Amino acid sequence: MIKLSFCLTKKDELSLEEFQNYWLNNHAPLVKQVSYDLKIVKYTQLHCRNHKFLQQNKLSRLNNAEIPKEYDGIAEIYWNSWDDLEGLADIEKARIASKILMEDEAKFIKFSESPLLFSDIYEIIN
Repeated sequence: MIKLSFCLTKKDELSLEEFQNYWLNNHAPLVKQVSYDLKIVKYTQLHCRNHKFLQQNKLSRLNNAEIPKEYDGIAEIYWNSWDDLEGLADIEKARIASKILMEDEAKFIKFSESPLLFSDIYEIIN
């Protein structure tokens, strides 16, 4: 299985609550709607939290270094294989679906600070 982790930074004009609300209630239904055309087999959203009691955990791993940039959320999109993912470029419905999602993402995601990470999955505990 292949996973895309999309580390999301909200647009500056949105509060965290506005960003996460739009992402969950507007964007997620769009992903679900086009998932078949994009061969998506699983989609999850991680809504990041910054509770004060977690600060010590973050600092304990840094050895007095600066805390790295934090993201507002992480979208996880799964495909069955690299071949499934690579083949999407040749499918008209997939190109249209991708365009629909990107146009919507532009409403709430700051792309310049939101990297994409593609990876193989190795399950250790299930």
